[in-house]
Amino acid sequence: MRMQLLTLQLAPGSGYATTYYDFRADRSGPAAMIISGVHGNETASIAAAQQLVKQLKRGELRLMKGRLVIVPLVNQQAYRRKVRGRPDLNRQFPRHSGSKGRNGLARAVFGLARQVSPSWFLDLHEANGLSQLSSRVLGQTLITNPRSPAIPAVQRQIRKVNAAIPNRNHHFNRRLHELPGSARTAATRLLRAKAVTVETCWSLSRASRIRYQKQIVRGFLQEAGLLK
Repeated sequence: MRMQLLTLQLAPGSGYATTYYDFRADRSGPAAMIISGVHGNETASIAAAQQLVKQLKRGELRLMKGRLVIVPLVNQQAYRRKVRGRPDLNRQFPRHSGSKGRNGLARAVFGLARQVSPSWFLDLHEANGLSQLSSRVLGQTLITNPRSPAIPAVQRQIRKVNAAIPNRNHHFNRRLHELPGSARTAATRLLRAKAVTVETCWSLSRASRIRYQKQIVRGFLQEAGLLK
């Protein structure tokens, strides 16, 4: 089974140009898109996306069908300073069909998403706090919009990942949340994608956070039929 890889530049020549990877199987099928590094200080999620790219390049993971686009490091400027970024990029994505986004980077990312038209859209993040200990924090959560068609798959992935985590305090929870201006809500509303935000908790080891991110992404790509 063969797979084509295109290594491309998002917004080339601009101050926020960044590399993305376009993997295409030799069988037609659905498209999925993964972004990470919307916030520059969420480095384990960036590392997880970069490692997934390497595994696909080496053939350790292979697409069965369809297309997978990965943007491992969206916000290069915030990453270089190891800050979240200001203004918050995850409030700058389009809020209605006539909008392209509130700044150039959000417009570039969502312009690519419109071109890909993914059936699945995953946005990798990190957050403070353990959701098992407080409902007010987002660490260790999978977030999707209310009434999203992704909800059953989110439930399945939570059960799967939690089964391998011995410490119940580190288990993942589901959150249903509409966040206008976020990449997830824009993908849900405007692209009709099954869109999910993955949030690991900063207080856990970096290795654990990367492992959880990769496991969850692989699970969703299996749900999409792209991986075995």
